[in-house]
Amino acid sequence: MKEWKPSYKRGFAMQAPLALFGCLFGVLAWRQTRDWPWLLGAVLIVANWPYTLLAIMPTNDVLMAQDPMAAGPRSRALIQKWGRLHAGRSALGFSATLIFLWAALR
Repeated sequence: MKEWKPSYKRGFAMQAPLALFGCLFGVLAWRQTRDWPWLLGAVLIVANWPYTLLAIMPTNDVLMAQDPMAAGPRSRALIQKWGRLHAGRSALGFSATLIFLWAALR
């Protein structure tokens, strides 16, 4: 818990703008080329935002409310759950990256 809280805050501050920039540049590439994979990549990369808000934030809120000094088995279970949920977010970003690469090499 002592590590998760500050790490999550730093990661959120970095990942949200990167997803926005990835989406914007994907849309710009699509507008210039009219090649649909750019738009698909843009949608997938920005899909992290609603996925985070709907699927991950309830777990985040519970974790953020916990006192790190009172961490125990429940905290560990929540962090493990968060890790599984975060894997879904990682899969969205990885998929978007693969699609952007595919679009660039077409």
